[in-house]
Amino acid sequence: MSDSHDAFDTDRPLPGWDDGSDRPPPWRDAGSTTTFENPWLRLTRHDATAPTGMKADYVVMRPKNLSVGVLPLHDDGTVTLVGQQRFALMNWSWEMPEGGAPFDEDPLAGAKRELAEEAGLEAATWRQAYKAEMSNSITDERAVAWVAWGLTPVPLAPDPTEIIRVARVPFGSLLHEIRASAIRDMFTLATALRAYHMAREGELPPELAKAMLASV
Repeated sequence: MSDSHDAFDTDRPLPGWDDGSDRPPPWRDAGSTTTFENPWLRLTRHDATAPTGMKADYVVMRPKNLSVGVLPLHDDGTVTLVGQQRFALMNWSWEMPEGGAPFDEDPLAGAKRELAEEAGLEAATWRQAYKAEMSNSITDERAVAWVAWGLTPVPLAPDPTEIIRVARVPFGSLLHEIRASAIRDMFTLATALRAYHMAREGELPPELAKAMLASV
């Protein structure tokens, strides 16, 4: 996948209430400079004009990877989560396996790699849960999430900067901790709620859905 917004938006439908006709003018960009760059991201500063016509000095954080993540669903209705220290907020975070896939890599291959490296699992069946724009006022970071099942163990292989803890918990416990604000990683939170919807709406195998919902 190239670093292309058009490619990411290829299959993006309009919401049912929006025919695309009543739109203000788009933002305009009269030029940009790169203010910082490393192997993972660029910061670009733009001579921007808002839809209202007001000038704006706009800075955008542009990751060099697509965010990918997967919620692993076990046949007994449990899910595997991983815990690790996060630098930006200097906190401990329980999350689904997630990471970055270079734009020239198949996103699903990146998600499979993260599942193996962080959780020590591989999955027989993968289903895309959603695509997301992570924080679209300050970054063009994009993400794809999956749910996966038919899980078998493989060797763990964490990144050299990571010390991973692995927990297997009932799906209902994950939802409870989201309600309690113990789980705050937005990627994990959104995927768990989407998985709940999929289980309720018949988008998952019936026995798997039944096992997941039994603990809710």
